[in-house]
Amino acid sequence: MTIFRRLSFSILRSVLTLILITALLYATVMLTPPETLASLYMPERTSPRMTEEMYEALLQNMIEKYHLNDPFPVQYVAWAGNLLRGNWGYSPNLQENVFTGLMRRAPATLELTFYAILLYFPLGLLSGVMAGTKKSGFADRFFRAIAFIATSLTPMILAILILVVFYITMRWFAPGRLGTAFAPMIEADGYKAYTGFLTIDGLLNKNPALSLDALRHIAMPALTLAFAQWGILGRITRTAVIEENQKEYIIAGRARGLSEQTLAWRYALGNAAGPVLTHTILSAASLMTSVFIVEIIFNYPGLSTVGVKSLAFIPDAPSAVGFSIYSTVLVLILTTLLDFLKVIFDPRLREES
Repeated sequence: MTIFRRLSFSILRSVLTLILITALLYATVMLTPPETLASLYMPERTSPRMTEEMYEALLQNMIEKYHLNDPFPVQYVAWAGNLLRGNWGYSPNLQENVFTGLMRRAPATLELTFYAILLYFPLGLLSGVMAGTKKSGFADRFFRAIAFIATSLTPMILAILILVVFYITMRWFAPGRLGTAFAPMIEADGYKAYTGFLTIDGLLNKNPALSLDALRHIAMPALTLAFAQWGILGRITRTAVIEENQKEYIIAGRARGLSEQTLAWRYALGNAAGPVLTHTILSAASLMTSVFIVEIIFNYPGLSTVGVKSLAFIPDAPSAVGFSIYSTVLVLILTTLLDFLKVIFDPRLREES
């Protein structure tokens, strides 16, 4: 199987998974009457001049337009087509189209996730390799103790502890995404959102103070997300390196005079890439689940606001469904990408390909 065929299979698997999940989601929504389903596409409930007859006529028009009285396969195909065209329905709580609301809030969540990965992935590899090469030494015992704490704390408890220490006590960092002095800057006419990442766009707009303030606000939630994943990745890397160090090719390398650093980083870690990247793939879904909890605790205005508002005030099915679909798509994209990276970096899979 070539690398291209393996990637194609991974993409096909993700597409089929997405179809299955969206079909189950829509099947759940179908349990409601057609009149309720029609509200998914109605921009506003009523207007002061709309009579009851006019509203009923509009409702029937929506039912016919979106095939809400047709069999499930016809309804699902029509609904999926609307999703592909960006018509995800109107949210009364967000007071805008669901897709527009998601796209406007997605950069904040993606930026937070990016910095969490930037923290835990290299640190997890580094600490795992160091602990694995110094098995039963002080560094190994210290790492295992901290990693046990990291994997024992839930994101909610850790977030509260970090808030108490770094915000309430030390006043080093602050919740939110920007300080009150910098928030108006991103609404100014001269500001351009090149990437949606405030830490990067501030530099591109020649405003390093904005980037520094955004980095100061993202530090606590990113650390909260990264801590548990660092502990898990480090422990998996440590175990994989210890297993590789007992194999014959490592023993032969030592006999030829290769340094422990070369054996660990060039050979042992390369052959341990399989389980390490497998964990990274599995942690993608866990990370995307934890990020919403962390955003709420740190008052970080990302995609979690869509999920919260979909349950607040009045029932908001378009927001709830849109939030679920967007989260599913994001996780599937991450897992497909990491599955491809696994083939590239794992020498055994390259040999097979």
